[in-house]
Formats: sequence, structure tokens, C-alpha cells
Amino acid sequence: MSEQGSIVIDPSGRDIHGEATRIRERGPVTRVELPDGVEAWAVSSTDLLKKLLTDPRVSKDPRQHWPLWINGEISPEWPLFTWVAVQNMFTAYGGEHKRLRTLVAKAFTARRTAALQPRVEEITKSLLDRIDEAGRRSEVVDLREELCYPLPIQVISELFGLPEEKGAELRAVVDGIFNTAATPEEVTDIYTRLYAALGELVAAKRESPGDDLTSALIAARDDEGDTRLSEQELLDTLVLMISAGHETTVNLIDNAIHALLTHPDQLAHVRAGRATWDDVIEETLRVQAPVASLPLRYAVEDLAVGELGGPEGVVIAKGEAILAAYAAAGRNPVDHGVDADRFDVTRLGKEHLAFGHGVHFCLGAPLGRMEARIALPALFERYPDLELAVPDQDLAPVASFISNGHRSLPVRLNPAG
Repeated sequence: MSEQGSIVIDPSGRDIHGEATRIRERGPVTRVELPDGVEAWAVSSTDLLKKLLTDPRVSKDPRQHWPLWINGEISPEWPLFTWVAVQNMFTAYGGEHKRLRTLVAKAFTARRTAALQPRVEEITKSLLDRIDEAGRRSEVVDLREELCYPLPIQVISELFGLPEEKGAELRAVVDGIFNTAATPEEVTDIYTRLYAALGELVAAKRESPGDDLTSALIAARDDEGDTRLSEQELLDTLVLMISAGHETTVNLIDNAIHALLTHPDQLAHVRAGRATWDDVIEETLRVQAPVASLPLRYAVEDLAVGELGGPEGVVIAKGEAILAAYAAAGRNPVDHGVDADRFDVTRLGKEHLAFGHGVHFCLGAPLGRMEARIALPALFERYPDLELAVPDQDLAPVASFISNGHRSLPVRLNPAG
């Protein structure tokens, strides 16, 4: 802890769940210190989080409600700069959020998502065929590299009409956004490359529109009169949709595979019909939130936490930042019992906030769930004897306190026969 008593968040995310436990032990809401000494309140109670996430006195717009931003104290070199600097529905408040979300929702429809299922199945089969080939070349295959990552990134690239040759650059810049341990030089480099790549994409789609979300968002900007997206909002909406649209799903599939390989009894429940793949997905989302902590929200006025069911005497002052501690909430014993940190697909109460709550609930949640629902049974059906290739404790987490996943997931396929 710092001299002020705040829990110092480790930017490298080396022990997300140990840190989450320490946050919970300090109560439903406690002070934490983010990179560069930026202070915030971490909320780890599911009930309190739900109330704060839907309270009009809590904003996501730093330009209106965060004094550190307004006063110019947040540098472009800050590892979380992109998370607060973007101008899209992620950082919008009130009527502005409704306007932006409505425009995006018109493009990102349930029909468009449902129509992707055959293509997701096709991509999954192709990736598994490629894994077969990799397994013939090497005893060990990295499933994060060969399945967890390429499936969502290919889906999101096709959804937004991103040329295949730009996939590697997209992956690099999105990894950079989630790298909360990045150096100042890395932060500014990623920021520059991100907007260069998206600027090229928008220019290409203006020249040759297609049946993709980028073209649909451009049309929403250009054709909606007073409610159009500004140029910056258009670019920043692409930042949000492309980054959130694949990183969370990468971690969901990664963590689900890992959980089943380290809990063979739970996999046995699924194979015996005592639990479904949906049970696996929801329990994974609860116990291993793909986004461990999400920055940031801000108090529009002084908030007496006790009036919201939290501890009496705690006040989140006007302008102070709030960190949604989803990983901590997902394993909160108050909500899930003394075994809250145990992966149990037969658990009756799997409530979680992994996709957020309220007006900011993730629009892409159905797509992420669909991808996992297709990939997981296909993988375990093809490789029934799949096993980790290294001891569990040797797996390294990604360098982030936001993104919760593994840097690699090496396995032995052990194909039948």
C-alpha cells in the first residue's frame, strides 16, 4: 500500500486474483492507486457495482467530470490514456451516450450477429484443421496463438471489413491498448499506429463501401443529420468495437479451456450431460472475468456510499475516479459463498458483471458467447484427451490489470489413435 493507505494496483497484472482478494478484504469499496499515482475507488461488491453503474450521478466522461483530465494532469503517455481519451459511447454520459449507442446499435444489430454463426463455425473448423497440422509438426501447440486469438480477430476483422493483411497490425495495437505496463514510448507509439490504421480503414471504406460495420458506421455519420457521428467519434467507436470485440473473447475462450483442463471433473460433468457449454461459459465469465478491472467512471457529485447499501461513512467525492473491479466482484463470497473462487459448472448462481451492467452493457456480448459456444465443444470433441503441456503455475498472465488471460496456453493434443 502507498502512504495514503491505497492498494497499489500492479500494472503488470501478475496476481490479479490475489490483488482482488486484498481489495475485497478492505470492504465493498476501497482506495486504489493506478499507474503514475492516479487515485481511484475500486468497487468489488456486485450489488454496489450494479447501483453505481446505473446511477446518473456516475459518469464516464472525463471531459465533464474528472478534474485531473480537465486540468490537463493526465498525460498522453499514461498507460490508460486511450481508455479515457476516446470519444465514443464508452466514455459518453447521459444524452450523448444514448445518441452514440443508438447509432452503433443500428449498425451492430442482432440480425447481423446471428448471421455470423455459419461463418464462425467455418473459421473454427479451419483453425482446428490448422491445429492438426501444427500438432503433426510439434508435440506442443499454443492454443491461445492457434485458436483463442485468431478466431475472434478474424471474426471482428470480417465484421468491420478490415483487410486480412492488416490483421497483424490490428493485433499489435490492440495488445498495446490493453498493456497497462507499457512504457511512455510504447503508449504514444501505439496511439499513433492505432489511429493511422483506423484512418486508412475509414478512407478505404468511404472510397468503396461494403456490407460491413465500418461502412455502416460511416453511413450513420454521414446520413443521420444532427445525430451523426463526428469524425473523432467514428474513429473512436471503431477503437472500442474492434478492441473490445476481440480481446474479451480471446480471454473467455482461453480461460474456459484452461479451467476445463485444470478441472477435469468439471469437463466430465459437461460430457455426461450434467452441465452445458453455456454453463461452462457463464462460470468462466464469473470466476475469470475477461476484463478484470475497467477504467474509469467519475462521481458527478458527492456520493454517500451508505445510501447505496455500501459501508456507512464512505463518501466518493465529486470528481473522484471509480474503478469497476469485475474480477473481485465475480469471486465475492458475499454473492457466491465461501467457495466463490472455485470453478464449478454445476453452480446454480453464476451471476456476473463480466459484460458490464446497465446502459453500458456490452453490445458484443452475444457475439462473444456465440464464438465460445462454437469453439469449445468443437475443440474438446476433436481432442478428447487434450492436456496442458506445462505445469499450471508456469503459465504467465498477459501484462495487464485490465485484460485477464494467459500469454500462451501450451497443450498436448493427444489425438485419438
